Amino acid sequence: MRDVPILEVRNVTKRFPGVVALNRVNLTVRPNEIHALLGENGAGKSTLMKIISGAYQKDEGEILLDGRPVQISKPSDSMNLGIAIIYQDLNLIPDLSVAENIFFGRLPHKGFLRAVDFNMIKHASQELLTRVNARIDPMARVGDLSVADRQLVAIARALSFKPRVLIMDEPTASLSAQEVQTLFDVMRDLKTQNVGLIFISHHLEEIFEIADRVTVLRDGQYVDSKPIDELDKETIVHMMVGRRMETLYPRVHSPQPDSDVVLRVEGLSQGNTLHDISFGLRRGEILGISGLVGSGRSELMHSIFGGRPIDSGEIWLEGRKVQFHSPSEAVAYGIALVPEDRGDEGLHLEMSVRENICLPHLRRFYQNFRISRKAEEKTSKSLISRLNVKTTGSEQLVGFLSGGNQQKVAIAKWLVSEPKVLILDEPTKGVDVGAKSEIHRIMSELASRGVGIIMVSPELPEILGMSDRILVMSNGRIAAEFSRAEATPDKIMMAATSGGAA
Repeated sequence: MRDVPILEVRNVTKRFPGVVALNRVNLTVRPNEIHALLGENGAGKSTLMKIISGAYQKDEGEILLDGRPVQISKPSDSMNLGIAIIYQDLNLIPDLSVAENIFFGRLPHKGFLRAVDFNMIKHASQELLTRVNARIDPMARVGDLSVADRQLVAIARALSFKPRVLIMDEPTASLSAQEVQTLFDVMRDLKTQNVGLIFISHHLEEIFEIADRVTVLRDGQYVDSKPIDELDKETIVHMMVGRRMETLYPRVHSPQPDSDVVLRVEGLSQGNTLHDISFGLRRGEILGISGLVGSGRSELMHSIFGGRPIDSGEIWLEGRKVQFHSPSEAVAYGIALVPEDRGDEGLHLEMSVRENICLPHLRRFYQNFRISRKAEEKTSKSLISRLNVKTTGSEQLVGFLSGGNQQKVAIAKWLVSEPKVLILDEPTKGVDVGAKSEIHRIMSELASRGVGIIMVSPELPEILGMSDRILVMSNGRIAAEFSRAEATPDKIMMAATSGGAA
């Protein structure tokens, strides 16, 4: 490994009106290295990456490439210097082919009519796709590809600029475990080709598996940078949140064995997706639902919530048989669902925190033939305080909140109705460890108040740490059930992959 870093950021500061987003931040990336950049939502990671990639300009500090200061004023500057970034949303155009996406903005032309040289971009794209071990037709429409294949296309596009530094912003967020391993193989291969990689992820397990070194930011400031073999999970969490966390899973309540069954599902089936599913949920219990992608976890939750029609089976709520034809009926009966995709299904990002919290419950705020703004503000401010939502106020747009605080708002809006059953589909997806702990605290507090909680999660530490009881789904069926004391990672994975208990 060479002594001179490929990329070095020294004392970079960035200010926005009323906010210091970065304050004298440092980062050093060496060749043949996967460097993890960590920090809570709002720590400054994205701002720093946008400065390095030319989307933002720094106010102070310097950036060096191969030990020489460089000026990056726009994205084309960073590309010309050999710096490429892959954003979480990938920035691909669905209706164009893979090859057109890879060379978009640089399409070669030929002949008098200046027609696009499709033969050239097809062959060039095939070489790039082969380099990342992607078995994808260069002329396939991007919109028809899986999320994992789109990720590989985005990497191939970045490689077309022949980067020496590749920035990957949460590339595993929408991938299955097997797809993550494929991506990691590509990253390891790139590392051997003298490329320095910056890897941003909220999953500490991934960091320990793939990273060589870690840099942590907190509140826009540089905390420290260390080789991964000098760190453990607790130390990283402490660096990120500024305090020791005895546990990420603050269970403060366990339900009584004889607690009432608040929700009972019997023989629920739906097409080829769900088959003869039966289970009960006790008052004050956190019931974890685990299983691989495609096991039917989310489909089951939406079926219970009235979002998907069921072919057969029964749902009982507090001993009363119910049938929901729509989510609004489920809400009226006391069931709430925080969906997996908070951006598209759970929140209106262009609306305020107050509006998001109160919108599903407008009848509650209807006074004297109009909506009482004062009542809405009182309710929203109370929940903002209760859930510790970090916001400038109830009128701040939800789209400007961090992922963890958006998730708290998604939960808060259902607490207005004081639900008997709260379904949380991947409640900590895409949020940092500090926000995870806060969301887990909220769950535990709600359970202690008697709310029955169903938590769907692909993360085994979360399932094992928060659940009183665990159901494992496989191929649309309940493959196994474990008590908190019985459950182990091996047992859960065995049931998820083989369709039966270990």
